[in-house]
Amino acid sequence: MLQQLKKIDWILAFSILLLVIVSIISLYSISFLEIGNKHNIFLKQISFIFLGIGVMIFFSIVDYRYLQSYSRYIYFSSIALLVLVLFLGDKIRGTSGWIGFGSFHFQPVEFAKLSLIIFLASFISRKKSRLGEVTGIISSFLLSAVLFFLVILQPDLGSLIILLGIWLGMMLVSGINKRIFFYLLIFITLFLIISWFMLADYQKMRILNVLSPEQDPRGSGYNVIQSTVAIGSGGLLGKGVGHGSQSQLNFIPEKHTDFIFAVISEEWGLIGSFFILAVYLVFFARIRKVAENSNDNFGYLLAIGILVMFFLQTTINIGMNLGIVPVAGIPLPFLSYGGSSLIASFISAGIIINIQREGRKVIKTRIAI
Repeated sequence: MLQQLKKIDWILAFSILLLVIVSIISLYSISFLEIGNKHNIFLKQISFIFLGIGVMIFFSIVDYRYLQSYSRYIYFSSIALLVLVLFLGDKIRGTSGWIGFGSFHFQPVEFAKLSLIIFLASFISRKKSRLGEVTGIISSFLLSAVLFFLVILQPDLGSLIILLGIWLGMMLVSGINKRIFFYLLIFITLFLIISWFMLADYQKMRILNVLSPEQDPRGSGYNVIQSTVAIGSGGLLGKGVGHGSQSQLNFIPEKHTDFIFAVISEEWGLIGSFFILAVYLVFFARIRKVAENSNDNFGYLLAIGILVMFFLQTTINIGMNLGIVPVAGIPLPFLSYGGSSLIASFISAGIIINIQREGRKVIKTRIAI
């Protein structure tokens, strides 16, 4: 057991722990004054964290290469869930993306992101010789596009962007022909333009109001205005935990999910915000190192896909809070409230730890030889 613990990248694990601790403190600060069900946000997150740690340990122990054998089943299971949610899903904030179980809601798209990574890692590592050909690239896109289409039907533009980014990032590191890649960028741009007409009116307004939220201060621009006010009012040192006026007086909408970074910035100030950014940078750097030290193409692609997913979610969410990116309903990894997102993040972290441990075994073997 002690030998297994020594193989873990403790810098990576500690960065996750720091983010989780900040999440717990922030959610407690915005919920301890609430009464009724809202107070349960903090307690639910605690239960999600314990469950998440459990699944992270499981995926860090079970050899990640088993995922390659079951990649198709995982992928098509995600497709089935996304189809199911279109018919039986609960509509929250205009999106039919949740399946309700009493007071809990399961969001299949959070796991679809990871399933796409597993599927593409398996597909690319098996078909690497074909990726220089147009047919191989088109095949990977068409297979992935099933998820894209089902997600846009919800409609969920934020998750669509993450899924597209995962596909794009993993194709980039696969040795794709640059000329073909350029044509694909044009195709994806056209795909996004077409997707525009499938969005709800409120989602279109979110995008149009990025540059001038003041045009609709009580409607689509309200979220961004209140978020930027909260971030600015935090100053250098912040107002203190539980003393943020914007968050405590409920001016910030979705303060426990989409706009948790605004809450942290108001209460912890600029220094606290930079601390969070620094932790994320360390987290990303360690995942990149794991990818570089992986002992096979499948492990390398898995790590890269997970890195792309975490990086996009972090940058888009923080961009939303700063008012430089349209509000897209993207959670901040390990910080935002939400069981589906948090557990999917812990599973991803467990896979990364597993790849890191297996890669370290190979490195030691090579040194011994």
